[in-house]
Amino acid sequence: MKKRVGVVLSGCGFLDGAEIHESVLTMLHLDRAGADVICFAPDRAQLHVVDHRTGEPAEGESRNVLAESARIARGRIADLASADASQLDAVVLPGGYGAAKNLSDFASAGADATVDPDLRRLLLAMHAARKPIGVVCIAPAVCAAAFRDTDTHPALTIGEDAGTAAAVEATGCRHENRPVTDICVDEDQRVVSTPAYMFDARIADVSVGIEKLVHKVLSLA
Repeated sequence: MKKRVGVVLSGCGFLDGAEIHESVLTMLHLDRAGADVICFAPDRAQLHVVDHRTGEPAEGESRNVLAESARIARGRIADLASADASQLDAVVLPGGYGAAKNLSDFASAGADATVDPDLRRLLLAMHAARKPIGVVCIAPAVCAAAFRDTDTHPALTIGEDAGTAAAVEATGCRHENRPVTDICVDEDQRVVSTPAYMFDARIADVSVGIEKLVHKVLSLA
């Protein structure tokens, strides 16, 4: 039977939503491995809209996280509020600043970040059911924030960025440095992470790390 894997998106575009390369590579490697992909995103406004040509906020613009994420998912996406851990075998969060702006407020609050309540509910339910969680790029920091006030403190990697690693460890989690092509695996907590574009990396190298993450997550499912 095919594994059902939820992929939680946070918009469309790395500066204000989900990182498109990471999202597509996650879905590609899941599909190649024979998994069914079910995409989710929260149905609410983005924190802000960024002009990706200039890197600056676009004043007066507003976009919906779910509607923007539907661009990546080719319209096959559901409200994150409907995500049910009992119907999934695993869940993966691609990165992009949207994870730190729309799925949480990590971009502004750091180690004190709060996480979207529907995402936190899903992550805690998956963990309680011993179902694996995969987190890419900055998403490990979101995972760490989700588990901050629990007894669960998985080992995670966001690469080698000292400031972000310190914020992850301030939640009680353990950070491990990993290169872009590698993964960090917490077998006991069933959490797998890879740095992806936390490095100024080639897409080919990002793909290697995400493929390893996907295969490890599926092996734990």
